Amino acid sequence: MSEDNKHHATAAAILPLVGGAENVASVAHCMTRLRLGLHDRSLVREDQLTALPAVLGIVEDDTYQIVLGPGTVARVTPEFEALVEAERAGTAPAPAAPDAGADPVTAETLAAQGAALRAERKAKNATPFKLFLRRIANIFVPLIPALIGCGIIAGLNGLLVNLQWLPGVTPALAAIASGFMALIAVFVGHNTAKEFGGTPILGGAVASVIVYAGVANVEAFGRDLSPGQGGVLGALGAAWLGVHVEKWCRRRVPEALDVLVTPTVTVLVAGLATLFGLMFLAGEVSTWIGDAADWLLAHGGGGAGFLLGGLFLPLVMLGLHQALIPIHTTLIEGAGFTVLLPILAMAGAGQVGAALAIHLRLPRNTSVRTTIKSALWPGLLGVGEPLIYGVSLPLGRPFVTACAGGAFGGAFVGLFNQLGTEVGSTAIGPSGWALFPLLDGNHGLGQTVAVYAVGLLVGYIAGFLTTYWFGFTKAMLMELNAAPDAPADGQQPAPTTRVTERV
Repeated sequence: MSEDNKHHATAAAILPLVGGAENVASVAHCMTRLRLGLHDRSLVREDQLTALPAVLGIVEDDTYQIVLGPGTVARVTPEFEALVEAERAGTAPAPAAPDAGADPVTAETLAAQGAALRAERKAKNATPFKLFLRRIANIFVPLIPALIGCGIIAGLNGLLVNLQWLPGVTPALAAIASGFMALIAVFVGHNTAKEFGGTPILGGAVASVIVYAGVANVEAFGRDLSPGQGGVLGALGAAWLGVHVEKWCRRRVPEALDVLVTPTVTVLVAGLATLFGLMFLAGEVSTWIGDAADWLLAHGGGGAGFLLGGLFLPLVMLGLHQALIPIHTTLIEGAGFTVLLPILAMAGAGQVGAALAIHLRLPRNTSVRTTIKSALWPGLLGVGEPLIYGVSLPLGRPFVTACAGGAFGGAFVGLFNQLGTEVGSTAIGPSGWALFPLLDGNHGLGQTVAVYAVGLLVGYIAGFLTTYWFGFTKAMLMELNAAPDAPADGQQPAPTTRVTERV
């Protein structure tokens, strides 16, 4: 089967299992997940959905998220969208039924544990503050592909400049890499207005004031403004204010005048507030964030790295890790790279080390070992959801020991920051091995790469050792290794299982 047919088949198998096109309110994707807005989640046939070979897990949040993995999700999503549109228009062929030969989901014990944890997590996370953080994350998630692409080009350009190769090409690469970052405020404003219920183009228009060169002629708080001052934080605030002004106008302006008055008042009021207040305040906050990150790592790098690396997996589990994107973006705008991401990436290393230990400690549990084999390569590339939701979190203790592995890896990278070797990333999104092309620092690429690579190794080893020695009780080992692979005489062979329970 060709790649295109495979992705079409995956989309066709998913659609009927989420209630068909009429149940789909919205379709989007991030780096690893197909994010669906569903009218009625009770129509989802989750057992059959998780049994599909392409589905690595499910995360229930404000959207229904199907984990497909990097690369795959970007190819399945347009196929899924096309099928939705075709089915609504009445021109779609009958959706392909799920492959009856697909590995069924059994492993009832882990599934039950995972379901209970997921329900508990969902109940705890439905707080206004956490929902607000997720809305902020939704603004930045669509920007990640551009941040990654431009970051890699910036890294390549820096390498060519240092080697003094292709001097006629490097200025063009610099322009390509910098163009998006120079205008990122506009995209943030557009997405902010969209997320908070305003007109996206008006959000972009208000935020564009921040990057306009002419703001250098404007004085606020006794100082001349500079283009880009306040960055993404200013753009977010400007567009959010614009949404409220727009909604106020919609309620009060007569319909006959709405098309003229509402956009004008929205851009004027929010624009003036941005120029004479938000840009200055957001600029001060951005400077404070950069100074705080530098101070934290310079004075307590090892300890700070330990805490950041150890706590990041729980943030991923809760879906709140993407709320850190504005901080990363602010650091990149100020220093050219974010020193936090390489430390946080150590959490994935701890997860990989823990998975290897689980594989070794459960020699008779085919289900878990099969899941680890399929999820290990994505884990090495920084995609941790399959290992988290399919293995360590349902098991319980191994999730804690995986966090410990990330803590030790984070402490190593943080310690080098404290000693003066900054290890940063020019963009956000990837981690694990996939972060190597984005690395940058203050002591040359070779030293930066070496520190990050050894940090990964520390995370792998610490995650493995802590999980091997402390990840299981004797009772857990007996229970999880109880059933041999071969069936007893007179019994039917146990089906091959693939643990995909999510939390």
